Amino acid sequence: MNEQVQTLINNLIQIEHVSSTLYLAMSNYMNKLNYRGMGNWLRLQSAEERAHMLKLIDYLVDRGGTVELSALPAQPSEYGPPLEAFQRVLEHEKFVTNSYRKAYEYVNQVNDQQTLIIIQEFLREQVDEEAQAQTIVDRLRLAQNNAAAIFILDQELGQRKPAGAAGGAGA
Repeated sequence: MNEQVQTLINNLIQIEHVSSTLYLAMSNYMNKLNYRGMGNWLRLQSAEERAHMLKLIDYLVDRGGTVELSALPAQPSEYGPPLEAFQRVLEHEKFVTNSYRKAYEYVNQVNDQQTLIIIQEFLREQVDEEAQAQTIVDRLRLAQNNAAAIFILDQELGQRKPAGAAGGAGA
């Protein structure tokens, strides 16, 4: 495996690791505010990002590469009202998508077909990740400060099941 590709995969591992801790911190915050459904959705999102990280780790090891786990940045303990928190989720998912796009461009240039395939899988999944976050942001905007509407959305988000469970991982 090309050393630059190895570095690139390690960077993607770090991004997924940070994503997992960010969403776990956000989940804890939402639970503290008693938005248990939003907390559930974010905790499951954290687990999904961790699964992505592990898939990348396994891929790198299977290709004979060296995994380099870096220190994680501390996450804030507060994220504002739900709309602000989920706007941050959407921003972060767009950052992740862009990171995978850049990785795809590089791996395509060096003609590493195997790595190209795994990055394509993640790019395909990012379409859903961004769409889910955008839907939640849009609904929170519609709800504005209507407590009943926010309560209903919180209940809906609380029905999310782990990936692979009946009902899927959709919002």
